[in-house]
Amino acid sequence: MCAALLAGACTQPLGLPAASEENVVDTISLWALDGTTLPLPSGYQLVPKGTVRTDRSSSFDFAFDVDTLGRPVFLPTGALGLAVASGFRRETAAFDSIKTAPAGTYITDSAFVIDSGTVATVRSRPVTCSFGATVFYYAKLKILAYDAVDRRVDLQILVNQNCGYRSLQPGVPRS
Repeated sequence: MCAALLAGACTQPLGLPAASEENVVDTISLWALDGTTLPLPSGYQLVPKGTVRTDRSSSFDFAFDVDTLGRPVFLPTGALGLAVASGFRRETAAFDSIKTAPAGTYITDSAFVIDSGTVATVRSRPVTCSFGATVFYYAKLKILAYDAVDRRVDLQILVNQNCGYRSLQPGVPRS
């Protein structure tokens, strides 16, 4: 088993159960935490993947909002005072060319400013897998559009829901 398993940093997930979840690119929309109607989702959780209403769940990895300067931002859990764990990393590579989530530095405790075209990798809050290891899950995303009037962001996201795997390519990851 990879020595860095607990940090979710295995590039080759030796010793992990075989991957069973297919990596798929989804298109989603999130609405700002402030200034939009309550029933609209503002948050996103990587496991199980999906949008969430932050007023009904504290189990999410980031939320979308508009800061005091009018900029669209993602807020990892630490920036919301929930726990310093989930995070963002700005990428210079194109969305489709990102094959593996980096183990490096993620912004965990402050707003992550975005705009149309922004590409980022995302690290989840720590999650305990069915086989007992606590790891991070990873995703990549690309901002498709920001609508300042509706206070909405549209994005593509690919989440690897296989515990301990860092592959960010479509399909079922292989070790």
